[in-house]
Amino acid sequence: MEEFYRISRLPPYVFAAVNELKDAARHRGEDIIDFGMGNPDQPTPQHIVDKLIEAARQGRNHRYSVSRGINGLRKAICAYYKRRFDVDLDPDSEAIVSIGSKEGYSHLALAITSPGDTVLVPNPTYPIHVYAFVLAGADIRHVPLCRTTDFFEELTQAMAHTWPKPKVLVINFPSNPTAMVVDLPFYEKVVAFAKENDLYVLSDIAYSEICFDGYDCPSMLQVPGAKDCVIEFYSLSKTYNMPGWRVGFAVGNKRLVRALTRIKSYLDYGMFQPIQIAATVALNGPQECIGEIRSLYQSRRDVLLEGLGRAGWEIERPKASMFVWAHIPEEFRKLGSLEFSKLLLKEAQVAVSPGIGFGQYGDEFVRIALIENELRTRQAIRSIKKFLNAGGDVRS
Repeated sequence: MEEFYRISRLPPYVFAAVNELKDAARHRGEDIIDFGMGNPDQPTPQHIVDKLIEAARQGRNHRYSVSRGINGLRKAICAYYKRRFDVDLDPDSEAIVSIGSKEGYSHLALAITSPGDTVLVPNPTYPIHVYAFVLAGADIRHVPLCRTTDFFEELTQAMAHTWPKPKVLVINFPSNPTAMVVDLPFYEKVVAFAKENDLYVLSDIAYSEICFDGYDCPSMLQVPGAKDCVIEFYSLSKTYNMPGWRVGFAVGNKRLVRALTRIKSYLDYGMFQPIQIAATVALNGPQECIGEIRSLYQSRRDVLLEGLGRAGWEIERPKASMFVWAHIPEEFRKLGSLEFSKLLLKEAQVAVSPGIGFGQYGDEFVRIALIENELRTRQAIRSIKKFLNAGGDVRS
């Protein structure tokens, strides 16, 4: 039987192979230390949970909500952007709530893309940045985003040699998976490039608050005139330890916000209203929790990298995100990231994400998520050290 069209455009899920091995090992009773998925392990701050409970007890909040988000939450989003980035936004025309940033991003891709359109996407990148547009019928032009290449040179080449002319550029910093960061002058060049080439820019700053060592993440909307072509996606998942709540939003260009609003009006009624009320409190309320969450990830990063360094695996120290982008040790690099990840799981009982799952230019790397506590992280380091010292076989 012929495969459904949109499903047929999706390649085999790279992470499935590691996930299957991980599940099988756990069924055998093995203790797997899982650095695979970027799934925060800490609870949501109590004042946010308390507001959810309070709002959920009120029957009037159990009705259908509104697909673009309640007025109070959209106002809180705009107030947050003003405080954090000194960016002025209109809550009625330049802000929209989404059921997690992935939903908003995917529905916007569906709203603005026609079959055969071309989209410029960094490589490696978070899979939804690619497959939201693939599912919408677009063709993808991958732009290498590596520390050994000049992104703007690659972007210029991609623009010059792509037909039909691309209409959208995806940007994600701090990057998932690479943890790469940029400054405001970088964003100024992106906006200038977009205007010169008549591109819309979809900026993803889901990890903007998970920054270390004095780095302060900017918003692309801080660039004068950015709202002419930029929409920016944000998530409360990492900033406030709210991944399962599925609260995100998009702000910026009015035409893109309007397009997303229109398509969502046909597809959903918004998230459960008590969640939106609690999210409003998250944005408007005490912000000390952000610093605490940031410190936790920084401490885990330091423990992991110092321990792996002593084990002989030297890894570049990321300045942001909840991920470490680790160059595979040279003696294992020829295996590729998928086989190395399988080997690490089998012999050291440590799960990581293979870099190939984020694009072809990630195949010499694995992504390590900082989601295990320091005790478990040290346990993983001991296992990895034994694995490395044994040349890849801890049973040697």
